[in-house]
Amino acid sequence: MNRIPLPTLFFSANRLVGHGVETLVRTVGSLKGIFCDAAAFEKLPQDAIAYEVSSYLPVPEGSIGSLYFGITRIHPHLAGNEYMMTKGHFHTKSNCAEYYWGIEGEGVLLTMDTAGKCRAELCFPGSLHYIDGRLAHRMINISEQIFSFGACWPADAGHDYQTIAETGFSARILKLNGKPCLVSLNNNKCTQLESI
Repeated sequence: MNRIPLPTLFFSANRLVGHGVETLVRTVGSLKGIFCDAAAFEKLPQDAIAYEVSSYLPVPEGSIGSLYFGITRIHPHLAGNEYMMTKGHFHTKSNCAEYYWGIEGEGVLLTMDTAGKCRAELCFPGSLHYIDGRLAHRMINISEQIFSFGACWPADAGHDYQTIAETGFSARILKLNGKPCLVSLNNNKCTQLESI
């Protein structure tokens, strides 16, 4: 009787662990310049963990027809009234889509098209989100606990962080009256669009 081999990857405490898993940790200080309220951001402990990513990248980057897989855990911090978030990025190849799904806590998927139009989707355990390859995307933790989500993307998608670093997103998720709200940034003025 042939034995079925055991898997080499596991979910453990909402993290990906096993042979070949790579881990990236971003501190609060590494996110300088992406928050609206710079003074409030500077008051946060700069060496605190903002988010951590565990990824399984089984093939070289750029391999056509292959997939990458990861889990991100965003810690609960507020910079003024702005929630902790990932840097956000476009894909280098705009024909490469991605899936995100909620695992733990509650967050928001913020997407933006090349014209600057933003859309927000609530993310929670069990929710599934398809991200068109032409959209910039960022995740935001709107809960008071760790927010974690899974991701699966093509190995040849590439990441364009530079465009977001230079232009930012045209909208933010802010805590207003105790609730997360999608707020448009227009000429440095905030216009509340909707509650999430």
